[in-house]
Amino acid sequence: MDTLHYEKKMKHPVLLPDETLLRGCLVRRFRHSGPGGQHRNKVETGIELIHETTGVTAIATERRSQADNQKVALRRLRVNLAVEVRTVVSAEVHPSALWESRCRSQKIQCSEQHADFPILLAESLNAIYAKNYDVKCAAGALGCSTSQLVRFVGRVSDALAKINVCRADLGLRPLKA
Repeated sequence: MDTLHYEKKMKHPVLLPDETLLRGCLVRRFRHSGPGGQHRNKVETGIELIHETTGVTAIATERRSQADNQKVALRRLRVNLAVEVRTVVSAEVHPSALWESRCRSQKIQCSEQHADFPILLAESLNAIYAKNYDVKCAAGALGCSTSQLVRFVGRVSDALAKINVCRADLGLRPLKA
């Protein structure tokens, strides 16, 4: 999927509260076979979220409850939105207060499970995009080391793959996490 750009002056969708993000989604419930026994086969516990503005989707089927699957799908949607949507308007990159609080001594401190991860991922990908996929320049603008930025983005294989496709189009060598 190509990178999506918000043409309106809107904040990135990963910054929206859960309720607001869910209101902007088409929610599809479905049955899904697999582990979980009869309950799973009789009840629509699978959840697919489709962000209506961007078309970005996320699915969760591994939990026995619809509510649990919705939480998992929402988390995945945030990560997918971070990977797919760019909100960059200029080549100037200024780290957010959140980024500065998570980047100390040029190291990015945020696990993939933390609620801030999709926000920081979106910010890092926006910076890389703004700097025309020059990761060294993006890292400098964000105040972290190049290896830390590559390692951070590399935690989501789709993000690193997307960057590498764009870098290849520009004649740049691929990044390795």
